[in-house]
Amino acid sequence: MVALANSKRDKSEVLTAAITRIADLWSLSNGKLGAILGVSMATASRLRSGQARLDPTSKSFEAGQFLLRLFRSLDALLGSDDTAAKQWLATENLDLGARPIELINTMRGLIEVCDYVDFYRARV
Repeated sequence: MVALANSKRDKSEVLTAAITRIADLWSLSNGKLGAILGVSMATASRLRSGQARLDPTSKSFEAGQFLLRLFRSLDALLGSDDTAAKQWLATENLDLGARPIELINTMRGLIEVCDYVDFYRARV
């Protein structure tokens, strides 16, 4: 039972750190990060400062996993160019019908953007 608790804590710690790093690289505000994860701006601030972690049983943890998936897919497609990833997110996408950065505010939009990027990643 202790090993299971440590495993959950480790997953939470690792994902929270990754999400914080992504938010910094993509210059996401606490409000934007909170919207993506489905948490308040204050909670997003606590996550970034290390005062809180994502709960592995929560929807915000699942959203964090999708955000990490999006980051990794864009990183692979764009050759680890964080500036290009930020520009891609901010640019109107005709296939998606909006700017990806706007779509990822909802779980449905986040999944849609992940699927779209993964589709192109699979073609490369």
